[in-house]
Amino acid sequence: MIIINAKFEVQSQSVEQYESLIKNLVESSRNEEGNIGYEHFKSTEKENTYLMYEIWENQEAIESHNNSEHFLSFFSNVKPLLAGPADIKVSLNKE
Repeated sequence: MIIINAKFEVQSQSVEQYESLIKNLVESSRNEEGNIGYEHFKSTEKENTYLMYEIWENQEAIESHNNSEHFLSFFSNVKPLLAGPADIKVSLNKE
């Protein structure tokens, strides 16, 4: 299993647009082959900060996800809404 944690800091004037974009990404990603879990949370500690928690079966599933239409569309549309670059961490769980 491969776990991905991503943090997005969204510009305050862009929160509504971000939340609209993320809904399609989450729903579509959950239906992908090789996806074990895909969750999105709003931080309770830091305003306009969102956290993504993804679990994938293997690297091939991630590569397929990263090349999917919904993923590419999300990232091309979300970049101007962010206050800075996304903070993405990947870890391998050998269970």
